[in-house]
Amino acid sequence: MSRFVLITPDTDFSHRAKEAVSGLHGTLQTISADYLPPGPDDILRILTGEPVEVILMGPNLPTADSISLASLFDLQYPEISVVLVTTNESEVALPAMRAGIRDLLDPSADVYTIRTMLERASLAAAGRRRGLGNSVESQPSGGRVIAVMSPKGGVGKTTITTNLAVGLAKVAPMGVVVLDLDLQFGDVASGLMLEPERTLADAVVGAAVQDSMVLKSYLTLHPAGLYALCAPLNPVEADKISGEQVAHLISQLASEFEYVVVDTAPGLGEHVLATLEEATDAVWVCGMDIPSIRGLRTGFSILTELGLLPDHRHVVLNFADRRTGLTLQDVEATIGCPVDVVLPRSRAVPFSTNKGVPLLQDGTRDPAAKGLGQLVERFKPNWEQRPHKKLHRRAIVQ
Repeated sequence: MSRFVLITPDTDFSHRAKEAVSGLHGTLQTISADYLPPGPDDILRILTGEPVEVILMGPNLPTADSISLASLFDLQYPEISVVLVTTNESEVALPAMRAGIRDLLDPSADVYTIRTMLERASLAAAGRRRGLGNSVESQPSGGRVIAVMSPKGGVGKTTITTNLAVGLAKVAPMGVVVLDLDLQFGDVASGLMLEPERTLADAVVGAAVQDSMVLKSYLTLHPAGLYALCAPLNPVEADKISGEQVAHLISQLASEFEYVVVDTAPGLGEHVLATLEEATDAVWVCGMDIPSIRGLRTGFSILTELGLLPDHRHVVLNFADRRTGLTLQDVEATIGCPVDVVLPRSRAVPFSTNKGVPLLQDGTRDPAAKGLGQLVERFKPNWEQRPHKKLHRRAIVQ
């Protein structure tokens, strides 16, 4: 059960917060006070019952004291999410983020808004607990950066990206961010049914470049428990973003999240090469047609010469259909390596794309969803140490 704590002298807000928590799994404990103790332990020692997940500070508490105490919570108890209830959001946003405050809430917020905020903060707390529980030895340099690649367009790259991100969010709630690097015509926002207030164009300039907490405020939260940084709304802005900026952005995100899933543009342009410099994994997508398959073979050859192939390679064959006149063995013989995941042609996929709800979020049992689930499995902790079925023998086509 979630456990929520509210510190405030405001009885009206306390009443609304209590009503909001009644729709969640958990309880609310209210501390009626107009001041804050000097440290987190002074609060935690008077609480009983379940472990604390979310602490709301305010309204009508000294803002400076709230930010100071929140920074101590972030240092000593990072698994607890702190929400600051204040009317001065624009003035305290930056120092609040630097102090590790999860979110800001207006004191006049209605019950529904408070409930939504608590749900988000609770998910964030769960993600932090999971991250703290994982062994740091498996990922010494930060989160995994998964680049979803294809030399050719139209092979379902964005659909695979969004489903992979949703699937990984079940493994690491609030520990996944999907980055749309198809800067001119990216579709991650529509694929996840999001309307971002900020985009990648905002994240590579200004304060976000220097401060990861500011960068986090530019991300858009998805109901599946993941974050998204979407492509610029105006394709012209893509020309203003350099490969160096992209590399720095990915490095920032990898230091904050367990998984960074990058939807790249078709081809091997500047931004794609910058992504590969940072990537730990590459998901290579090709359709069941000759141009797509040959393009993948050529891409492998070029990147091998440049030394830019990530350590971990995952090949996905999309739109698999025997009626194309090609077999799986034909594809493997052409590209020179095994196919790891096969996604059959499915009517459910375009339907889910048009609806803006990925298959792995919808819970459908479509065969394509099974294949997408197999792809997600490959990125779970210790997957390589688990026993797997032997890959089938490849056939050489004359």
